Amino acid sequence: MLRRVNWPAVALITPAVIALLAVGIYPLLFVLDVSLRQYQLTKPYLGTDYVGLQNYLSVLNDGLFWGSLGRTALFFLLAVPAEVVLGTLIALFVDGTRCRLCSAVLRVMLVLPIAMTPTVTGLIGRLLFNRDFGLVNYLLSLVGVEPIAWLGEPEPAMITIALMDIWQWTPFVALVMLSGLALVPQDVRESGHLDAGYGWHFFRNIQMPYLLPGLTAVLILRTVDILKLFDMVFVLTRGGPGVSTELVSVYIQRVGFRIFDMGVASAQAILLLVLCIVLSRAYVRFFYRQIEA
Repeated sequence: MLRRVNWPAVALITPAVIALLAVGIYPLLFVLDVSLRQYQLTKPYLGTDYVGLQNYLSVLNDGLFWGSLGRTALFFLLAVPAEVVLGTLIALFVDGTRCRLCSAVLRVMLVLPIAMTPTVTGLIGRLLFNRDFGLVNYLLSLVGVEPIAWLGEPEPAMITIALMDIWQWTPFVALVMLSGLALVPQDVRESGHLDAGYGWHFFRNIQMPYLLPGLTAVLILRTVDILKLFDMVFVLTRGGPGVSTELVSVYIQRVGFRIFDMGVASAQAILLLVLCIVLSRAYVRFFYRQIEA
């Protein structure tokens, strides 16, 4: 016997489905189609014929692409471990605060950096790390350190964008870890204090298991975000000096909108999507294995 169609439910869900198709599925299919074509915006006379996997082979043989991916990995190693450690320490501090008003104020303050757009974060970074009138060099001058060209030399520039990312996203990690700490039952806390005290053993055996799901989510979200990070880096350094801070998303933008080779840029974007999926699956498999253990 056929079920009756629940038309009110269909009417409610249809706008969401249309929006998903418009902003998610269709652009993905379009990029996938373009990645299989010869698509030079400045050479329309060449046409848009299918070239199969030629664009993907060009990407895999592109040393500049692998270089940008390596710089992205370095940026990840500079920023994310620091965010996880600092965010966890902040979460433990806020969770242990006895004053409810202080705890509420701290939680509100943690939201402020996250609420800023990456473009605004980049502009703030340009002011803080300016060689001539930046606040950072002024504070260093008070202890006798010569001005540093934070945005004009390769190593300081990479450190600068990492510091700005840490400043913006450490509060996000702290809030996620706070939600994990809130799941620890009170009776488990009390018995844990009796057995393990208040130090490392209490954190390792009682609190850590409740933090691992949040840590998994943080790693997935931050990995995806760093792989597509463009705004803050472009405003701060535009990928320079040279290509020292040209992360993979900045390089894809250069190929697509400065060289105008949309076919190759689309192939790079698809490969980046595949990398995100692989890394996300790896995080889930590893950390949930730790939870089960």
